[in-house]
Amino acid sequence: MDAQCSAQHASYNSLVSSDSIRQVASADFPTRWGKFRILGFEGEFGEERRAETAVALVMGDIKSTPPLVRIHSQCLTGDVFGSLRCDCRQQLEMALSLIAQQGAGVLIYEQQEGRGIGLMAKLQAYELQDVGLDTVEANERLGFKADHREFSLPAEILKHLGIARVRLLSNNPDKVAAVERVGIKVTERVPCEVQPSPHAEEYIKTKKEKLGHLFSEH
Repeated sequence: MDAQCSAQHASYNSLVSSDSIRQVASADFPTRWGKFRILGFEGEFGEERRAETAVALVMGDIKSTPPLVRIHSQCLTGDVFGSLRCDCRQQLEMALSLIAQQGAGVLIYEQQEGRGIGLMAKLQAYELQDVGLDTVEANERLGFKADHREFSLPAEILKHLGIARVRLLSNNPDKVAAVERVGIKVTERVPCEVQPSPHAEEYIKTKKEKLGHLFSEH
């Protein structure tokens, strides 16, 4: 292991805390896209001090130039089971592939299932979508907001990693705002667009029209 890799390994491996987050684990993490370091974080946010957890997959030198960063919200149905109702797994694999191509970057995987409403509520929302509601209408029918995520933990993780500037792989302007709110400059918003399944067309349309996500015109 060369000196630079040794220094990076040591910095990733330090179990430290800040006012809002704590790094609780660090380990080597080989994947089919290449070798990452996986870091575990937990924190408390909001007036109610809600607990949140996330992992960061870190590859290469993330400080000499603005690294490619993806903030990805957990989607059990898509990421694990390959659901065609959303584009989540395609976006996740695209992000890991692009980071590997660059040789450096960070993917933060936040446990915010169903835009923060939880897995069981998300499945209930699926039922409502089956009878004609879109994803926003279904969440609201269940008594939730359209999107409960705030992205505070991912932003604090980037700050903890000592990153001052990023290229953010996202279609969501709320993620850009959350990162810049903690003083990290988004030098470029890199589109995270994939070819969706026909089953996901309404899902994508709702993200664009009701949640303000940014997509290229085709």
